[in-house]
Amino acid sequence: MITKNSNWYNNITERIIGCAIEVHKELGPGLMESVYEICLKKVIADDGLHVISQIMLPVHFKGEILEKDFVLDLLVEDEIILELKSVEVILPVHEAQLVTYLKLSGKKLGLLINFNVALLKDGIRRRINGDLNSV
Repeated sequence: MITKNSNWYNNITERIIGCAIEVHKELGPGLMESVYEICLKKVIADDGLHVISQIMLPVHFKGEILEKDFVLDLLVEDEIILELKSVEVILPVHEAQLVTYLKLSGKKLGLLINFNVALLKDGIRRRINGDLNSV
């Protein structure tokens, strides 16, 4: 069994960011989020990582599961949430969305990636929920 500590998360994150840069170099900014999602999913899978898209995350309210789901764009290695955007600027609400997904899913790490930028590194935000070294 693989120990999922900060080194593991950092390694997988580097690979994901490398994949996102590859997609951005090929496509550039200005396309719809869904195009980046399908291309990034392919590149991540080609890199040997397990990735699934459009994961339903139920809404819990006052102890009940309601008839509404949040939708995670991508989930890598069943641990890292990717929230993709193609917007003029990342707003606090976008970051809050990722943090909410992390809390509700119990996942520890997420990346918010905005492809609508000249340099992709300027469009990436990393958020942590808790301690990456705890089980």
